[in-house]
Amino acid sequence: MPDIIVQKLRKEYKDVVAVRDVNITFLSNTVTCILGPSGCGKTTFLRMIAGLEEPTRGEIYFDNKIVNQLETRERDLAMVFQYPVVYRGLNVYKNIELPLIRSGISINDRKKRIEEVLSLMDLENKWKSDVTQLDNSSRQKVAVARVLARRPSIMLFDEPLTNVDVETKEQIKKAIKDFSRISKQTIIYVTHDQTEAMTLADKIVLMKEGSIIQYDEPRKLYNFPNDLFGGWFLGNPGMNFIEVTNKNIGKMPNPLLSLLSSYLIDGNKIKLDKIIIGIRPEYVKVIENKTNYSIKCNVLHKVLTIGKQYLIYLKLNDIIFKAKVRNEIGKRLHSNAWIEFPKDKIMLFSGEGERINN
Repeated sequence: MPDIIVQKLRKEYKDVVAVRDVNITFLSNTVTCILGPSGCGKTTFLRMIAGLEEPTRGEIYFDNKIVNQLETRERDLAMVFQYPVVYRGLNVYKNIELPLIRSGISINDRKKRIEEVLSLMDLENKWKSDVTQLDNSSRQKVAVARVLARRPSIMLFDEPLTNVDVETKEQIKKAIKDFSRISKQTIIYVTHDQTEAMTLADKIVLMKEGSIIQYDEPRKLYNFPNDLFGGWFLGNPGMNFIEVTNKNIGKMPNPLLSLLSSYLIDGNKIKLDKIIIGIRPEYVKVIENKTNYSIKCNVLHKVLTIGKQYLIYLKLNDIIFKAKVRNEIGKRLHSNAWIEFPKDKIMLFSGEGERINN
C-alpha cells in the first residue's frame, strides 16, 4: 500500500489560506490522525488528498506517482464523511456489496468480506434492513463497513463520529483499529477530538491555521509539545503556563527559578526576553508538608472530576494554575497547599512559543 507524500501543498480561497505549504509523508500500514480545532484546514487537506479539492499549488504523490491530475475514482481510495452516505432503497447487505460487485470481486469473496465487516460493526442482525429505516448511527456503521469491505489502498475518514451515539463511536473506533492491525492500508482520520486521536492513532498530525505544528506519536505529542499551542490544545484541561521575564523574576520562588538554571545570568536574569514554563495539571505534585523544593500556594477552589480526581485551582503571587490530584489528597486540601514541579515534567518555551528544552 502506498505512502502518501505531500510537498508544499497549499489551498487558497480568495483571501483565505486554508492550507499553508505543508510537507509531510503519511506512512502505509499506519493510522494517522489529523487533529486540530475547527477551521484549521484539516478537512480541506483531506479533500485534496481525495481529489475532491484542487490544490492551489503543491504536489501529492502516492509512493512515486504524482496524483494531482487523477480523478478521485482513479486514486484507489475510499472516504467516510461526517454524515452517512448510503445507497437508499438497498438493504444493509446490498449497500456493502455494491462497490465489491463494481470492483469485480467474486461472489464467494464478497460473501466472506461482508460477513467479516457485519460482525466487526455489530450489524449481523440488520443485514436485511433497508438503510432508510436505520437510525443515523447505524447508517454510519454501514458506511464504514462498506469502506472496510472494499479494502482500497487508502482509507480516509472525515470526522465520522461527530453525529453518532457513544456506543457507536466506540464500535467504529475499535473496528478501524482492529482492521488496521490485519490490513496494510494507509489510513488518514480527521478529527477535532483529542480523545479520538490519542486512542486511535499510531501518529498524529497537529494542525493550526493551515499549518502543521507537529507530527508525532500520540504520547510524545502530549508529553513533548513543540510549542505552546500543542501544550494548550491537548489535555483536559491543557498545560499550565507561567511567564518569567526580567521584570517579574524577582517575585519567583527559588524552586521555580531552579527549573531555569540553564537560562539564567548571574542567577537573577534570564537570557531571553521571556521564558514560559509549562507543566500539565496531572504532573503538578501536591504535598501536605513543606520540603526544600516545594512552593506554598493558595487554594482558590477545587472541583471533583470524572474518575474521582480533584481539579485544584491554585494561586502563586498573581499566577493562577491547575493541578489534578487523587481523591484522598483533594479532600484534605483547604486554604493552602505545598506543590512541587518535577523537573522531568517541565517544558520550557520561548516568548515566541517554541519549546527550547529537550
